[in-house]
Amino acid sequence: MAGKSRGLRLPEDLEREKERRGTSFSAVVVDPLREAVRMRRVPGIVFVDGASGRRAVVAGTGLDVWEIVATWHEVGEGYRALRESYDWLTEPQLRAALGYYELYPEEVEARLAREEWWTPDRVSSELPFTRPRA
Repeated sequence: MAGKSRGLRLPEDLEREKERRGTSFSAVVVDPLREAVRMRRVPGIVFVDGASGRRAVVAGTGLDVWEIVATWHEVGEGYRALRESYDWLTEPQLRAALGYYELYPEEVEARLAREEWWTPDRVSSELPFTRPRA
């Protein structure tokens, strides 16, 4: 059998996912594995699809990790102030967001930088339909 190449046949749903995403076999297989490792390292974090792609979310909240981290920065990185800002979240939920940030700061900082780009003036000029009507 030396020299004989064998291909790996994707199950139908993986093949559809590959076509839907317009991506490679490697991305279809590796991305979910990467997310699974991250969810194991930081219990309480899940990944969801959105307009801006896949993102880390605190399970059961609908809040992206970057949103909680942005608030944490705004309150001077004080845990008590963060807790007061999100008084409806549990301690494990807040700790999961901060733990994810601690392990994957580049990812979260990149998202924070993208969000800072969207100033009110830029939103108004880039998305004129969002301006109030006179």
